[in-house]
Order: sequence, then structure tokens, then C-alpha cells
Amino acid sequence: MKNIRIFVNQYKARYQDYKDYWNYEDGCVLKGLIDLYRAAGDPTDRQYVLDYLSRRVDADGAIPSFRTDSYNIDAINCGKALFFALDETGEERYRKAADFLHERLSTHPRCAVGNFWHKEIYPEQIWLDGLYMAQPFRAEYDRRFLSGLEAADIAQQFRNVRTYLYNADKGLYYHACDLAKVQPWANKETGCSANFWLRSMGWYLMALVDCIDLMSEQLYEHRRALMDLFLEAVRGILPYADPATGLFYQVIDRADVPENYLETSGSAMVAYALMKGVRLGLLDPERYLAPGLKAFRSLTDRKLNLGEDGEWHLDDICLVAGLGPGEKRDGSVAYYLSEKVGPDDAKGAGPFMMAWSEYLRTEKE
Repeated sequence: MKNIRIFVNQYKARYQDYKDYWNYEDGCVLKGLIDLYRAAGDPTDRQYVLDYLSRRVDADGAIPSFRTDSYNIDAINCGKALFFALDETGEERYRKAADFLHERLSTHPRCAVGNFWHKEIYPEQIWLDGLYMAQPFRAEYDRRFLSGLEAADIAQQFRNVRTYLYNADKGLYYHACDLAKVQPWANKETGCSANFWLRSMGWYLMALVDCIDLMSEQLYEHRRALMDLFLEAVRGILPYADPATGLFYQVIDRADVPENYLETSGSAMVAYALMKGVRLGLLDPERYLAPGLKAFRSLTDRKLNLGEDGEWHLDDICLVAGLGPGEKRDGSVAYYLSEKVGPDDAKGAGPFMMAWSEYLRTEKE
């Protein structure tokens, strides 16, 4: 596993901020490095996170690059790193920045059932991605500062997703649901998108296991609801693992399509969720640890490769996928397989680091 540490160090050295404004992709990398620091203690991982946040958060707690011209649930994800910076530095600006993001969520548009809109430009739409972007941040803010006042709403948003996006026959969740049932990609009866995209299921599993970890055991009813959903989702996705590698396909249930491929980011997310679920006592280690370890080892063996530039790169990451707006991105199998695939994208590298942190914790136990 020595090559992974080399990869992480090289990745940090060459990584450029994903966007010039506060964004969720950078948040994935920061979360990966925070998890690695907690698992292995490399001070350069800690310093990278603190250096990034010190550039983005002013002394008074303002986030100048945060885009306030629209509501986008993705923008909350990077805020998870603020709690780490607050603990490590004690600087009040990070608490104020977290307060700002929490206040932003308090005015975020909601669907009639109570879930956040995915984006202002995606009205009445619930995407699995959005659960990961916002709910773990809320869970940690709630635990630290609100004594569990928001736990019921957090749990209900997950329950609503189970109600509206789950396919019991497949054991999988659709990528998104348009509750207004007007989008071209939405089923006219259910509002759901047409297929099961791997990374969206990965976001969902990570959102669940992270929220469970952050929710006090005293909030038993709400924590128990998330635990039940997590176990059900794990049981649902595992039968679709590639038997040889333990990895998962870009379109989860369509291994029969020749163009389909074993995708890195979503497979890393599933591996992370499995290993962390075992560590937290949510999953039976005799049944669920081996699939997590197998998937992670396959990622390392098959997807982490030495490039022609002499550096290590993480390959086969779907660079982007979504639904709409309008006639764009119709959610078909052909659509998901048409999106560009490349190396080292933050949405793959960050979860890969998270998975490695869980692998390291497993080795220590």
C-alpha cells in the first residue's frame, strides 16, 4: 500500500482548487485528507486542509467566494471541514463560517414533503447527491451546537428519499426524483429518473454512515431509522458487485451493456461505507468487511496506476453526470455511459482517500 501514500502526496502537490468559488469538489478532497490525518497522523494532510480554509475564510468568518446569487445544496459540502479547522486552531472564524452555512440552509427552498431542493434551478427535485452534500454537515452542527434539535428533520429527509426514490424490486435507489413530474427525464407516474447511477448510490451510502456516526445515541429513534436504511441499502447494492473485482458498474444493474464499465468514484464510496459501517458496529464484520476490503484492494490494484509522467494517478472516474435542465442529460443508460471518464477527479480521489483511511483503521484493529 506504499504507492497510495505516494499518490496522495503527489496529488496534493499538483491539485488546483476545483473552482475559484466555494465548491463541493474541494470539500471531497478536504474530507479525504481529514480522514487520513485522523487515521494515520501525517501532519502534511492536516496542514493542507488548514491552508486551504485559511485562504477561503476571512478573519471575520466570511466566505467571500461563496455564491449567494442562487441556492445550490452542493455548496454546503465543503463546510464539513470547518469543524476540523475549529477544533485544530480554535479560531472563531470557522465557527462563524459554519453558522453562515447553517443559516443559509435555513432559507434553502424545500419541496412540499420537506426535503431541500437540489438546486434553485432544479425546483421540486430531490437528488441522492444532495443528501451527502448537506445532511452530514447538519448532523455535526446539530450535535455540537443545537443538542439534537434538527435530528428529526435530518432523519425525515432520508425517510422521504426511501419513499420516493427506492425501487424495492432492484434494491436500489434512482438517481433523482422530480416531485412535480414535469422534467423530461422524470417518469410521469413516479417522478423518478430512469436508471441507477453508481456515484449517486455512493453519495447516499456515505451520507447515511456519516450521519449515523455524527448522531448521538441518545437520539435513538432517529439514529435507528438511519441504521435501518443503511443496512437495507448495503444489502441492496452488494449483489451487483462484479464477482471478480468487487467493484461496481457505472450503471449499477446493467453489466450486460458492453459499454458499461467498473467506475472508480462510486466503488470507492461503497468501499468506504462498508468498512466504516463495520467499524462503527452497524454491519456484521463476518459478512460485510470482506466486500469492502476487496473493493478497495481492487481499486488500488486496477485503478491506481503509474502514468507516463512518472506519477501515480487514479483512473476511470466519471467526471460528471446529472439530469437536465430541460432536455439535457436524460438519465438513459446511453447518457450515463456517454459522459467523459478521466483520472484524478476530486469526486474520485477524495472518496478513495476516505476509503484508505478506513482500510488503515481496519489494519490497526
